[in-house]
Amino acid sequence: MAAAFTAQMSMREGRWRLYVVLMNTTERWPEYRFGAAVPTFTDRVNALSVLGFEPLPGAAWEWTEDTETHADPASPVVLIAAIGVRSWTGAVA
Repeated sequence: MAAAFTAQMSMREGRWRLYVVLMNTTERWPEYRFGAAVPTFTDRVNALSVLGFEPLPGAAWEWTEDTETHADPASPVVLIAAIGVRSWTGAVA
């Protein structure tokens, strides 16, 4: 069975980026960059497949609101989406 990971998507420097969180490693996290428009579900799934991952069966994107500056209620809002993923079973090694 493939290991489970968390993929997250957030906006940085005016562009959306999707990345897979790899804990307990010094490896660079796999990342895919989009434009300024919020990526569609299909865009996100396609990006995950390019990175070699797929959503876990039954998993759904969950959105969380954060702030750029913690403990500052006037700080701009940062939206972060997350979904459980696994290594894509159709990926070429």
